[in-house]
Formats: sequence, structure tokens, C-alpha cells
Amino acid sequence: MDVVGGKWKALILWELRDRAHRFGQLRQALPGVSEKVLIQQLRELETDGIVHREVYQQVPPKVEYSLTELGRALGENLQPLAMWGEAYVAHIEATHLPA
Repeated sequence: MDVVGGKWKALILWELRDRAHRFGQLRQALPGVSEKVLIQQLRELETDGIVHREVYQQVPPKVEYSLTELGRALGENLQPLAMWGEAYVAHIEATHLPA
């Protein structure tokens, strides 16, 4: 749980599931996350071997984040949890609508 603990890590993994993203793309995809927290969470995921950080030597500098093999395997295992979450949101919306 230490690897995916925290408010944003699972959401970062979800965003990276299909393709690499630049930092700005991740910021836009995760409204509410501060730059400081996103940087911290990405560094922790990189340290844990879940996310790969690719730095391109060009001007302006370009950095992309993607999932490692270990990260993809983790994402596959989180898929049932994501499905449960979607069903739970639908349940909450259905039970809290005015009659």
C-alpha cells in the first residue's frame, strides 16, 4: 500500500495507463493537485520503479512520464478497484437523487 498510498498516486497511474504524458498534461488531467504534490508523487513512483521519467535533450527541455512494466502490472491489478469505484459512484448518484 505504500507504493500506491496517497490521494494522487492511483489517479496518476490511471492517467498513464495508455500512454506517456508530459508534466503539464498530468496537471491538466488531475484538477486540484498542486505542482509540488504532483512532483513529489511522481518522484516516489519513480523511486519505487512504477513510473519512468524520460528526459529529452532538446530546447526547450521535454520530460515525459510513463509506466514501467511493473507499473503496468500494478495498473492491471487496480482495474477491478476502478470498476468498483465507478459502480459505487453510480450507486451514490442513484440513491441521493431527489424523488
